[in-house]
Amino acid sequence: MYKNSKNTPGISRRNVLQQLTLTGAGIALFGTSSANNIFNGAGNQGPLLPFSIPPMPPLQPGPGGLDIRTRVRSSQTNGQFSCVETAVAPMHMGPAPHVHKDLDELMYVLEGTATVLMNGTPETIAAGGWHFRPRKIEHTFWNASDEPLRFIDMYFNQNFEDFLEELFHKIFPDMQKSHLTPADPDIARRIAALNARFGVTTFNEKRQPLVEKYRLKA
Repeated sequence: MYKNSKNTPGISRRNVLQQLTLTGAGIALFGTSSANNIFNGAGNQGPLLPFSIPPMPPLQPGPGGLDIRTRVRSSQTNGQFSCVETAVAPMHMGPAPHVHKDLDELMYVLEGTATVLMNGTPETIAAGGWHFRPRKIEHTFWNASDEPLRFIDMYFNQNFEDFLEELFHKIFPDMQKSHLTPADPDIARRIAALNARFGVTTFNEKRQPLVEKYRLKA
């Protein structure tokens, strides 16, 4: 999903969605944004305006076992905050372990139980629980239960929903249309540029050992 520490081998479309997603990966992200920079909470023009979000049906995992949709955009909060909803199918692995240079994340589990791995140590977060992941700490997540997992991931002072939209609305469709994998030179270049812009490093070689160790679906 992010800056590769090793070349990614050829994989199926399903595994592409699994390995490249952050929390998961569906094509259900909605809305567009003109903000391509990293927000720092300063220099954004205009007053904050109130807004409301209508109820939505619970998000369902996509064909690859993961799906995600934006709920609050950074552009709605002058770059201070955004959040996405993520759904993970039973016994499914999330993204490869990765590190954010600038992004702090706060997870709130809506349904099911999340397993979060921080610096190699797993922790389970049940429905109603919270988990904070500060920047610069290697982490990933998965669903080790027989029930669906659904959670809200909150992002602070970085427009990370724009990262996800570019990945899912542009890069993924181009890969699928041309039957490419992340190892394709042009795709790899685009992903590397996206990672560099958002300060993310991923360790793809660490994902499959977790799949095998915890008997997950890749």
